[in-house]
Amino acid sequence: MNGMLPGTRALRTFEAAARHLNFTRAAEEVGLTPAAVSYQIKEIEDQLGVTLFTRTSRSIRLTPAGTVLYEATADALDILRRGASRARRMARGATQLRVSLSAMFASNWLFPRLPQFRAANPGLELTFDVSDEVRDFDADDIDVAIRFGTGRYEGARSERLFDTVVVPVCSPRLIEAGSSIKAPRDLFRHTLCYVDCKIDGMVWPNWRMWMAAAGIEDFDDSRCVALPDSSHVVQAVINGAGVGLAELAMVASDLSQGRLVRLFDIGVRVPEEYGYYLVYPEASSQDSRVLAFRQWMLG
Repeated sequence: MNGMLPGTRALRTFEAAARHLNFTRAAEEVGLTPAAVSYQIKEIEDQLGVTLFTRTSRSIRLTPAGTVLYEATADALDILRRGASRARRMARGATQLRVSLSAMFASNWLFPRLPQFRAANPGLELTFDVSDEVRDFDADDIDVAIRFGTGRYEGARSERLFDTVVVPVCSPRLIEAGSSIKAPRDLFRHTLCYVDCKIDGMVWPNWRMWMAAAGIEDFDDSRCVALPDSSHVVQAVINGAGVGLAELAMVASDLSQGRLVRLFDIGVRVPEEYGYYLVYPEASSQDSRVLAFRQWMLG
């Protein structure tokens, strides 16, 4: 065996294959074909002179040597990711702040307010990581995050921004077309959209819950349309497809600009411990960039 080691790309492919124990899923993750993953694994085995996987017609598993290399590779790649993240953070200096947030919060809440932030903080530029995934501040090159949840994140500080209330909304075109919606039961005649999801076991407010809050106990929700996230609900409603349940804070801009109309003063609050939080590392609590963003958000 010579002293050469596989390159980073090959090790990343091996790490994905060893973690999934499935070449097809590894291929999807690293952007290769399963055949290319198999070829790269074979190259590593030939280069090191060891067998990393035992293969059968139905499955693969790591050999003892493969397990040793997998653990070392995972540690090494993690160290490299964290080092690269720190290097990028140093290169940004004191003029940029990288914010991780969901697409819904970005488009419906933060982005419309960016001119106000820039006017208040002309020397600070925001860059964004738009994702629903919870990021690792060290490994993913993130300075602060805005996340929905309970605000409990190890090694981080959380500042509660606001509560979440879900309300029914529709397009003004629905009203203009002559639809009479004067009482909650009038909604029975319309397509009712909602977000079908659970967060840490908490069921997101749905139409059965809203109707119960409105005092209606005989509601049949079998004809409601479940959608995977809030943006789909809001877009369907704006397009005139029906009436939807949406987060009041996330549709405030649409309501003020007349793209949506709120129906009734009845809303369903998510459990008290849940809300939107500004999250940042404990070690960054005195960072001037984080403090400026925190002050503006809380204001």
